[in-house]
Amino acid sequence: MPYAQSPIPNLNPKSKIQNLKSKIDIMQANYDLQASREWWSQRWLELLDSYRFKKRLERGRNYARQGNILSIEFANAKVLAKVQVSEPEPYSLSLSLDSFTDEEWGFVVETMSQKAIFSAKLLAGEMPQNIEEVFTANGLSLFPFTLSEVHSKCSCPDKANPCKHIAAVYYQLADRFSEDPFVLFQLRGRSKETILNDLRNIRSDKVENVEVSDPQESISNEQKSLNLENFWQYNQPLESSLVVIAPSTGETVLDVLGSIPLAKEDDNPANTNSTDIVMKYLNSVYKDASQKAFLSAMNQ
Repeated sequence: MPYAQSPIPNLNPKSKIQNLKSKIDIMQANYDLQASREWWSQRWLELLDSYRFKKRLERGRNYARQGNILSIEFANAKVLAKVQVSEPEPYSLSLSLDSFTDEEWGFVVETMSQKAIFSAKLLAGEMPQNIEEVFTANGLSLFPFTLSEVHSKCSCPDKANPCKHIAAVYYQLADRFSEDPFVLFQLRGRSKETILNDLRNIRSDKVENVEVSDPQESISNEQKSLNLENFWQYNQPLESSLVVIAPSTGETVLDVLGSIPLAKEDDNPANTNSTDIVMKYLNSVYKDASQKAFLSAMNQ
């Protein structure tokens, strides 16, 4: 007996083109949304995509897009949210990760302080692109590997975890990570303010341990060892072997200065050689003074 064939819906070409265009628009919107997210938000979304119950997450994504999340806040390392759907009362839920110990955070912050680029960006309120290397170097992971590491609880009757309400908060957190990446640190047990204060304290301790000489103190010590008032005074006799007195045999002051430019009168030929006469006289005076000074020094 031949099987009865179900009728195939007849879609006109125009409807097919419209459906295809809608799918392309959705794919482009998702691509643009992912491209605009930071890498830490992308990592969180990749974690959600690894979950096998896709339809449940898809309903949660729709709740997040439609504004069904009434509130979301952070209480220490825990996320508290309320999700309103068709029921008259919103569902309350909580979400958290395993917090790192104080010792583990101490190692992480110390590693951050050792890299200038990390300290500079974090103190400026920015998240370094390769911040995860700091946690990996200390045997830790900033992100959970699977959704089973995310501790969540919802007041809805659905026994599955994550339920669609928790899934909605998952997607909302991706947006929060884009706005404030330090939320990731808070979920691991350290607030932004605490981390920045620890970084500042470590940097200030390192600066204090570096011995820097005080310029004013150095100048003061030099002034104590050197009396400026008596700098040009020397009352002790010079060592005779160090003193050599000899007449000048090189250029004199007159040689350096050159001839004296005396005024000339065109109508008086006698002034033509006046400069030479004055220079000869000064040379004789200078030589006489030099010889007397030399003889005086030798007689002392």
